[in-house]
Amino acid sequence: MSFHHIPVMLEQAVAALNIKPDGVYLDGTAGGGGHSLEIAKRLTTGRLICTDKDPQAVAAATQRLKPYPVAQVVQEDFADFAGVLDDLGVDALDGILLDLGISSHQVDTPERGFSYHQDAPLDMRMSSSGTTAAQLLSEAPEETLAGIFRKYGEERFAGRIARNIVLARETQPIETTAQLAEIIRSSIPAPARREGGHPAKRVFQALRISINGELDSLSTCLDTAFDRLTPGGRFAVITFHSLEDRMVKQAFAALAKGCECPPGFPICVCGKQPRGELVGRKPQLATPEELAANPRAKSAKLRTIEKL
Repeated sequence: MSFHHIPVMLEQAVAALNIKPDGVYLDGTAGGGGHSLEIAKRLTTGRLICTDKDPQAVAAATQRLKPYPVAQVVQEDFADFAGVLDDLGVDALDGILLDLGISSHQVDTPERGFSYHQDAPLDMRMSSSGTTAAQLLSEAPEETLAGIFRKYGEERFAGRIARNIVLARETQPIETTAQLAEIIRSSIPAPARREGGHPAKRVFQALRISINGELDSLSTCLDTAFDRLTPGGRFAVITFHSLEDRMVKQAFAALAKGCECPPGFPICVCGKQPRGELVGRKPQLATPEELAANPRAKSAKLRTIEKL
């Protein structure tokens, strides 16, 4: 099986982990194994645990990492990484990497239903199990759909698009990406369609996030992963849209924050100490060279925190 994916910000992400040859690392979103491979290359007596919920990605990463006995790939959502570590007898980690982007393979494989550029069944499931996008569109009330488009896609015409989806499904089931893209296009006023980008981009993003519970998984991981790091261990996350980046930024800022006493207090009485230190005050971005080779890295942001 061919699983094509160009790992985003590869050198920067691996460098951010500050890898020790005998360290233990988690790549929570292995994909095709691009980041995992570079981590594994730097380990001698260390260990690398890779997880991904996509069975095709797991198969590809397993094959790619075969020459490296330090690496092990498990099919699991990164939100459930703690259970994987417990099953493998791993107590603590020296580094965690999350690449929250959808893989090139998922986008470019029409039958996965992630892309509005090719007509295909509306699937969008990363794990290939559970509710499909077509099922959600056929069953969800108008208010629910509008809420999804507004919350996860920041779509300003969410209400109008949801209303037209409900009207359209009364006549014919919405089962393909082309059907949905056309409903979205016709729901957005012409001046707004000319503002840049495909008119279906935000709604497709929102559906994908909702179908796969992406922000819920991220929230769970952000709440628990830091506790599994050893002192000096690093947590690096690559995000691709503002919703993800805001969550990571706020979570890392809270971990790096110390005293919460009012500014006027002469001494600290809360006793709160920072648990982590931000590696760089601002997120890293893809280099111009990478953007020229891989335009999909345009929106990527890498944030890293080190445990004190």
